[in-house]
Amino acid sequence: MARSMEPLVVGRVIGDVVDMFTPATEMTVHYGTKQVANGCEIKPSASADKPSVQIHAPAPASSNLYTLVMVDPDAPSPSEPRYREWLHWIVVDIPEGSDATKGKELVAYMGPQPPTGIHRYVFVLFNQKGKVMAGCRPPDARSNFSTRRFAADNGLQPPVAAVYFNSQKEVAVRKR
Repeated sequence: MARSMEPLVVGRVIGDVVDMFTPATEMTVHYGTKQVANGCEIKPSASADKPSVQIHAPAPASSNLYTLVMVDPDAPSPSEPRYREWLHWIVVDIPEGSDATKGKELVAYMGPQPPTGIHRYVFVLFNQKGKVMAGCRPPDARSNFSTRRFAADNGLQPPVAAVYFNSQKEVAVRKR
């Protein structure tokens, strides 16, 4: 197993959100000046605004397009456990070597809002076979989402990168 995959396996991203894959692209995610690293903690208040997501192109740059999905696999769901992810963001048609703002936002960003306990927030990057915007439909709801099902339904190739952070509800400060 590639060393870079170990945190995704230990953090149960592999298994809960996606199947084992071979990383093929470098992706960085920043909330302000803080870079997301697997398993790091970021407060909901620090991640309320859309992050900066950069997809790094290998030399020479190609014309690949990518889809970015952000989910919370720890959201409680009364329905099927395999469809228990809470969808936070989908961006499609992101050109390689650029950032997510160059793609088309299919589902608007929604910052983390963990109700109780520690929640994982997972960014998964898929290589597209071509432009998907024309045939890609946003899900009906943010709840009961499945990253695997979304990828299969939209003809996305296996993931090429993933990173996650942990977040938990912030303690409210009482005013006297």
